[in-house]
Amino acid sequence: MSTPGAIAVLNAGSSSIKFALYEATPEETLLFRGQIESIGLAPHLKVADAAGAVVGERRWPDGKLDHREATNEILKVGRELLAGRPVLAFGHRVVHGGVGFTGPVRIDRAVMDELAKLVPLAPLHQPHNLAPIEAIAAASAIPQVACFDTAFHRSQPALAQAFGLPRDITAAGVRRYGFHGLSYDFIVSRLRQLDPALARQRLVIAHLGNGASACAVHEGLSVASTMGFTAVDGLMMGTRTGALDPGVLLWLLDERGYDSKAIEDLLYRKSGLLGVSGLSSDMRTLRQSAEPAAREAIALFVYRIVREVGSLAAALGGLEGLVFTAGIGENDAATRAEVGAGCSWLGVTVDPSRNAAGRGVISSDASRVKVLVLPTDEERMIARYTGRTLGI
Repeated sequence: MSTPGAIAVLNAGSSSIKFALYEATPEETLLFRGQIESIGLAPHLKVADAAGAVVGERRWPDGKLDHREATNEILKVGRELLAGRPVLAFGHRVVHGGVGFTGPVRIDRAVMDELAKLVPLAPLHQPHNLAPIEAIAAASAIPQVACFDTAFHRSQPALAQAFGLPRDITAAGVRRYGFHGLSYDFIVSRLRQLDPALARQRLVIAHLGNGASACAVHEGLSVASTMGFTAVDGLMMGTRTGALDPGVLLWLLDERGYDSKAIEDLLYRKSGLLGVSGLSSDMRTLRQSAEPAAREAIALFVYRIVREVGSLAAALGGLEGLVFTAGIGENDAATRAEVGAGCSWLGVTVDPSRNAAGRGVISSDASRVKVLVLPTDEERMIARYTGRTLGI
C-alpha cells in the first residue's frame, strides 16, 4: 500500500509564518508542525513532529528574511521532512475574504487579483497572507486553496453586519466582517462530534489569545461577533485596544498631532494588556506580577469579555453554552473562573476542580449554561477544507 501524499498548511502573520504538514487522508493526521517567527528582525525556524519533539531549528541573526524568502525556507524544510512523499496541495489562511468569498476557494490568478483588492480592508494582514501564495506559485504548479477568517461570519443577519453610516460608505465595503472564523468553525465541528445537541443550541465561543474575540453561534452558524471592520474591534487583546470611541482618535489627531501611522501603531501594537499594564502582553507574565497595573490590565480584559458575552447572549436571545478556546482560553484557569463569575447572572457556574483540569466540561452540574474548554486548531481546519475543495 502506497504512503499517502501530504497537505501543507501555511498561516502567515505580520512577523511569522506557522506551517503544518498533514497526511492527505480523511483523518488529517498531523505529521509535522512549525513556524518561522520574528521575520524581519531575527528570524527563528522551529519544527516539531506530531509528538512535539523538535526535529529542526535554524536562526537568521541578521534578520535578512522576508515573507517570500521565509516561505521558500519552509518549502525546503518540508521537502526534507517528507523524504520523497509528495505535497498534493497547499492550504492558506487568508484573513479577509470580503463579502464575495463565503468559503474556501482554489487559487488562480483571478482569485489573487480579487484578494489583492481587499488589502485596504486588512493592510496589516492581507499582504502577508498573499506573499507565501505568490512564492509557492512561482516555485511550483501544486494547487493552492485559500481559507478565509471572515467566511464563517457571512451567515450573520444583515443588521449584525451593518454600521450606522451612509449607504455609499457601506457599499464601498465598510461593514462588520468578523474574524477568527477558522477557529470558530473548528470548534463548532468539534462540538458536533462531542455534543451534537449542544452544537445546535445558543453558544458563545470565546477565542482568547494575543488576538481575542467572541462569537455568538446558533445552529452552528455565526449570529454576531465582537470583531468588526478590522481585527482591532471588540475585546481588549494582547497589544490591541479593542472597542474604542472614535472620538478618541479625533482627539489624538487634534490634540496630540498623531498621524494615521501613529494611530495604527497605538491601536495595534502599544495598547491592550501591554499598554494598560506597562509591563507585558503575555497573560502568564501578568498573572505572576505583583504590580497593581498588571492586576488592572487583567481586570479590564475580563470585564470586557463579560460585557461582550452579555451582548452576544442578547443577540442570541439566550445562552445554553459557553466555550473557551485559544491560548488564554485553553490555558488560563483564572481567566475562565473570573469570566464565569461575571456571567453568573446568565446561569454560568464554573466548577473549580473541573476548571483546574482545564479540558472538556468545566461547568458545575447545577450550571444552567454548559461551559467547556476546547483546544482550537485552525491549521487542521485549513487542511480539511483544502482536501475537500480539491477532492483529495
